[in-house]
Amino acid sequence: MQIESIEIKNYRLFRHAKLSGIPRLCVLVGANGTGKSTLFDVFSFLKDALAMNVSKAVSKRGGFKELASRGFAQEPIELTLQFRLDITGKERLVTYLLRVQPDKTGRAVVAREILRYKRGANGKPFHFLDFALGEGYAITNEEDFSKPDEELAREVQTLDAPDILAVKGLGQFDRFKAASALRLMIENWHISDFHVSDARPSQEDGFAEHLSTRGDNLPLVANFLFEHHPEAFARILSAMQARVPGVSLVEPRQTEDGRLVLRFQDGSFKDPFVARHVSDGTIKMFAYLVLLNDPQPYPLLAVEEPENQLYPELLPELAEEFRSYAQRGGQVFISSHSPDFLNALNLEEIYCLRKAEGFTQISRAVDSANLRALVDAGDLPGWLWKQGLLEGLN
Repeated sequence: MQIESIEIKNYRLFRHAKLSGIPRLCVLVGANGTGKSTLFDVFSFLKDALAMNVSKAVSKRGGFKELASRGFAQEPIELTLQFRLDITGKERLVTYLLRVQPDKTGRAVVAREILRYKRGANGKPFHFLDFALGEGYAITNEEDFSKPDEELAREVQTLDAPDILAVKGLGQFDRFKAASALRLMIENWHISDFHVSDARPSQEDGFAEHLSTRGDNLPLVANFLFEHHPEAFARILSAMQARVPGVSLVEPRQTEDGRLVLRFQDGSFKDPFVARHVSDGTIKMFAYLVLLNDPQPYPLLAVEEPENQLYPELLPELAEEFRSYAQRGGQVFISSHSPDFLNALNLEEIYCLRKAEGFTQISRAVDSANLRALVDAGDLPGWLWKQGLLEGLN
């Protein structure tokens, strides 16, 4: 499943912005304060709204007046995602629309929630789920493409509250194919909030298959890969040896008191170092490699400024690791300020954010004839970014 477009209305810096033609690896560039983190917060908001409800997700961000674009708190927030989905062997371009606004008491509610896609090559998209203020309907036999619209079975539902997403409840049932797929996709998004300090401490012996958003279970995940996916762990070790000078071995080791620690072997020394004595860059590179070699890629992985604390010469190879991850099935969104990281990208993978009249506008680098000509002539995207040629795109 791949997100192809995202349209955002009235969400903080995004008064009305759209990313279209999104590739599997999407990298956002722009000056500080242009909305890169805000876009990542859109992903977090949808995940929070699904896990909790819309009113709690809004309250977590300071309330509707703080979340809406400045000066437009009287208007609803609207998010629209388009993604490819295989439904009973037929690939469809599915659209999910969520409109949020405050009720008379100021509580954020779902003003409209729609899931639609075309049943055939022609005609308008059909609404397979349509809810407003906690009431609506969903189609139970949406896979019966040959039936006329009037023969599709509608199931009318009333949710427990108007701030609950319909895809949260109906997505639990397999008969609602698109809703179920969307719920699973959002639930499994990984919006990284990695902190090196959290990844360093040793942990009590335990079990974890996937790296947490903060990276605080790194030793447990490394141990899981070491024991259950040795081929993945071997790839990680090989990459560490190739990209981090001196590292010849990384191993999870249990201490006598039952704690699990990571030990890094430097070929220049007889004894290995425990994680707390290793550089921030080494820990961070190892954590990224653990994340990117997960046997089950997340449907969406979002990482802000992965270049922080890493040696510049490592960044082109890290970009290639992210691209490889995306090709294995996990769509990747990254924000970056690093010319070295951008030099490893294609123009098709770069989206440029800039402010105009106080709000963010988004453009694709590949849509600029000037940039295409410069790259065709041998210039690299990172150097063009460093010269300020990406910031002025319309």
